[in-house]
Amino acid sequence: MSNDDIVDCLNDLIEACKDGEFGFNACAKHTSSSELRSVFQQRAEECKSAAAELQPYVVQYGGKPDEGGSASGALHRGWVSVRGSLVGFSDQAMLDECERGEDAAKARYNKALKQDLPEPVMALVQRQALGVQRNHDQIKALRDRAKTNL
Repeated sequence: MSNDDIVDCLNDLIEACKDGEFGFNACAKHTSSSELRSVFQQRAEECKSAAAELQPYVVQYGGKPDEGGSASGALHRGWVSVRGSLVGFSDQAMLDECERGEDAAKARYNKALKQDLPEPVMALVQRQALGVQRNHDQIKALRDRAKTNL
């Protein structure tokens, strides 16, 4: 795998992290549940930290780290609904959007895991992928619980 390919792969993950950070922060600002607000804020911080962990590797392989999510990245990851229509959204709807965003993040990490990345990079991506799966499972469980409370 060329350095350019490694940089592209890592920047794609950084973009996913930044889009997740934005989406979770947006949901945290608009939820009526203090429990969900705390979960969303924690997830946003984890996304921010994950991006920060990836950025030095981009530099190491000769690239410039992505500094934020993009409009096309947000659209691709399903956060566009969160950006455009949070006002009036129920907690249930925000959980649905968060799960869609986490589905997209999982897909990005799964794609990266199929690449021939150098060992230290692969170890980091594997660890972060486990975190993405854990986030997804937690959001899904909260969503399912909210559905039963309707």
